[in-house]
Amino acid sequence: MADTIKITLPDGSVQEFPIGTTPYNVALSISDGLAKNSLAAKVNDKLVDLHFPIHEDAMLALITYTSPEAHEILLHSTAHIMAQAVQRLFKNVKVTIGPAIENRFYYDFDTPKPFTEEDLAKIEAEMQTIIDEDLPITRREVTREEAIRFFKEKGETYKVEIIQEIPENEILSIYTQGDFSDLCRGPHIPSTGKVRAFKLLSVAGAYWRGDERNKMLSRIYGTSFPDKKGLKKYLTFLEEAKKRDHRKLGKELDLFDFSEQIGQGLPIWFPKGATLRKVIEDFWYGEHQKAGYELVQTPHIGKAELWETSGHLGFYKDSMYSPMEIEGQDYYIKPMNCPFHIMIYKRRQHSYRDLPLRYAELGTVYRYEKSGVLHGLMRVRGFTQDDAHIICTPNQLNEEVEKLIQFSFHYLKTFGFTDFEVYLSTRPEGKSVGDPKDWEKAQDSLRSTLKKLDVHFNIDEGGGAFYGPKIDIKIKDAIGRLWQCTTIQFDFNEPERFDMEYTGMDGNKHRPFMIHRAIMGSLERFIGILLEDTAGSFPAWLAPVQVKLLPIADRHLTYVKALAKNLIGKGIRVEIDDRQEKIGAKIRDAELNKIPFMCIIGDKEMADNQVSVRQHQKGDQGTLPVELFLEKMQEVSKPTVTE
Repeated sequence: MADTIKITLPDGSVQEFPIGTTPYNVALSISDGLAKNSLAAKVNDKLVDLHFPIHEDAMLALITYTSPEAHEILLHSTAHIMAQAVQRLFKNVKVTIGPAIENRFYYDFDTPKPFTEEDLAKIEAEMQTIIDEDLPITRREVTREEAIRFFKEKGETYKVEIIQEIPENEILSIYTQGDFSDLCRGPHIPSTGKVRAFKLLSVAGAYWRGDERNKMLSRIYGTSFPDKKGLKKYLTFLEEAKKRDHRKLGKELDLFDFSEQIGQGLPIWFPKGATLRKVIEDFWYGEHQKAGYELVQTPHIGKAELWETSGHLGFYKDSMYSPMEIEGQDYYIKPMNCPFHIMIYKRRQHSYRDLPLRYAELGTVYRYEKSGVLHGLMRVRGFTQDDAHIICTPNQLNEEVEKLIQFSFHYLKTFGFTDFEVYLSTRPEGKSVGDPKDWEKAQDSLRSTLKKLDVHFNIDEGGGAFYGPKIDIKIKDAIGRLWQCTTIQFDFNEPERFDMEYTGMDGNKHRPFMIHRAIMGSLERFIGILLEDTAGSFPAWLAPVQVKLLPIADRHLTYVKALAKNLIGKGIRVEIDDRQEKIGAKIRDAELNKIPFMCIIGDKEMADNQVSVRQHQKGDQGTLPVELFLEKMQEVSKPTVTE
């Protein structure tokens, strides 16, 4: 029996090592510098710790500070260092979960007294002490019984609860560094001293498991980077993101807010916010009518029987609100629009000549989201979907998908988005409904259409919903963040459940294809994204107030009111600032409210039937005759596609 194994490195070279060698041994055999800079490894494409023993021939890639995988490993390991620091500094604190999320980590703690922003400096200092101690981080596998006993003895009741819910056949591992141990899959860095640049960001409250019926925990957010340059860049990004926070801008620009008296996750729209919605809705209706969609409108509630047929009560009930009993029957407030659109289709018999049918609705739906995940307009409980359902024959499928993708890009580009990431999600193994041949046809249609349109896309193998494959389009905003937006989703479930049919050319009954589609996702979330992308400085066609008229003195008000009437008559959205303030203060307030255009009117402008124009963020634009300014405003009020 051989006492050595062959290790194949990324450059294709093969070296022999003793059985049980570790990635660290391999790194050390190449150079001291590589061993020093290695954080973890990939053995046969599986991420492992640097001291993972290898017992058979394997492909090995070392993870260094510059590797794509390094950042998440550093984030997760720094989270453990933070938890250790917290338990050193504060008595009777229990740890719960501490995952790495995009560019950040957090840890939730059960603590007698919630942490404050002032506590972060002390915790950071203790973390630096732990890093300086360069404590080895070790992993050991344990049985469920050992793990439960271990954490019970430590008083870590949350860990015990987590372990009891883990499937029995899953391998459990505990990571230890000095006086701190945690249940974790890993991998982790080999020692605490490998952390180079970190920062604690904020504190927050969070319910255990995101459920408001559970105990409120204290959450600390932080970040960690391979070097100080990366950390500094990210902190600058966070400052910019903070300025663009749509919740803050929504209040400052008097667009929307939330009320505890009304209920969590239910936004209320003020006049300017409602105007913004109306502008987007009008554009949406116009574009859909031009694209051959038929507009429909459906109720907000439906009988339990409808939701049983659709499968929502079987698959989605936890996200639905409780039923209302009306005349002895249960009704549910709708979480989705699709069953109603199907009932519109089923109101009469259809032949292949009727298809495709494209039903579109701005339909408001309600879903129960746990309070812990609610986030401004991005995650709400009541929202308006820009919903559409395309019902077509198999022969029409490719053409409809092509039109749909082109329409989606056209729509998003009109709002200024030009950078996209596209994903094609395919059939999940063992968890799908419908004929596999239909899945293949749908997947091929999506794939071939994306290729035909020369759209770069990524494949998410097995990432489709159980009822059909889909395309997701993510948009990149002004500071580089990706937002999930458009979804084009096939559905093989509901056509079957509702027994949807059409009569084919052969005179027989056939099952149509149905595509769910939302371009904005929801109107609420899309407005949140727009606010953060533009920092509230909307293009003139979208701005709730397009022009602010600024009279210098009261004697100019009659002229200004006549001008406002003229502008409004041309469809321009106008406000007058008639306060007894100096003109500089009026200009400053209009700038703060991000009004695209300001017109200053004094004696000269009134005498010459002109306006002195200022543009938001661009300053003085000179003096224009009123008629020319009207023409300019009508031109900039038209949506234009950004290519």
